[in-house]
Amino acid sequence: MRSSVVQARGPIVASDGKVLATSVNGKRVYPQGSIAGQLVGMMGTTDGLEGLEAAYNGPLSAGQPLKLTLDTQVQASAEAALAKAVPEHQGQYGTVVVLETRTGRVLAAATYPPFDPNVWRRYNQETRRNRAFVDNFEPGSTVKALVVAAAMNEGLTTPETVYDTPMRRFVGGRWGSTIGDAVDHPGALSTQGILRYSSNVGMSHIVEHFPMESMRGYLQQYGFGRDVSMPAIPTASGQLQPLPRWNELVRATNAFGQGMSSTTLQLAAAFNTLANDGQYISPRLVEGAGGVERREVVQPEVARTTRRLLQTVITEGIFSQAGIKGYNLAGKTGTAQTVDARGRYSATVFDSVFAGFFPAESPRVTIAVMVHAAKFKYHGSQLAAPIFKEISADVLSGWAAAPGRAQTEGE
Repeated sequence: MRSSVVQARGPIVASDGKVLATSVNGKRVYPQGSIAGQLVGMMGTTDGLEGLEAAYNGPLSAGQPLKLTLDTQVQASAEAALAKAVPEHQGQYGTVVVLETRTGRVLAAATYPPFDPNVWRRYNQETRRNRAFVDNFEPGSTVKALVVAAAMNEGLTTPETVYDTPMRRFVGGRWGSTIGDAVDHPGALSTQGILRYSSNVGMSHIVEHFPMESMRGYLQQYGFGRDVSMPAIPTASGQLQPLPRWNELVRATNAFGQGMSSTTLQLAAAFNTLANDGQYISPRLVEGAGGVERREVVQPEVARTTRRLLQTVITEGIFSQAGIKGYNLAGKTGTAQTVDARGRYSATVFDSVFAGFFPAESPRVTIAVMVHAAKFKYHGSQLAAPIFKEISADVLSGWAAAPGRAQTEGE
């Protein structure tokens, strides 16, 4: 009985034709091994237990094939970049999501440590977990780019608007707190400079006159705090604080990605909004599955302006970590404190985050990276940005894209 059940089960196939799951001699096998292991999941005696094997158990049991949007070369590149960087910095785990900008197709969704469903009993539940879709974390300073775009869309700031930016500032009146910056910077910064130096103080000025309901609404429009429209597949929604809890301090901390949470999938989709000329498109993993959402979040010109600012973040700030000579990449780092078991921010455990896209002027691919609890070089620029760079280089190589005018620091 078991043999016939398995034999009739439909295959799971990537967009490039590579078979990720199939049935051979009454046994379910995974020809690509650990490639996309957490996404694919595994089978028990007769039914899927986790991942796509469980989410699409009905159609697969009926013999229907499952065609994914994944590109196995991009997936392998993302997994290799994580496998190199996470252990090197003694991180606990890491995730990457790569989206095709115009369509929202998931080209890669990688989780480290790897998982091989052929021998799934050797792995614990944590390793089998599809963290890229279901693990929440505070996205940190990556959110600054999204909030700046929203503020420009509302006419609250421009790239050239200059703000007083001391290294520390008290925000929030009686129930407020002092916020501070980690990187030394001039005492006055333009909006462009605030992104370049990742100034929390600067962001608190930019959002000072942003109506709270409106700003929270933009974050929701970017996809935070709401379900991802991805039928059947388990995803987490992240969290935004309810509007009644918002005050001046919450507004300021949300402007630099603190006090809210996201998955790597959500962060990729949010940044993809900037890449896609201001239009959010829900990510999709299964070809032909319905439920794709589209909505304009910011005007196209605002999105294009923000992309130019994010290109400057790399060319003038972190080119050696995130840039590739001859290509225009854009993105933003984040180094987020994690919350400990007592609900307090840890002073020692951080999430290293980066989100970006390329080519900056007309993006084709959006990438989000998160590494949890690295012990060495945990800053976003030191860990997540080089992972973004390595995957980007592989994708550009796969396109056989010729370099344009060299982009180097100080040019």
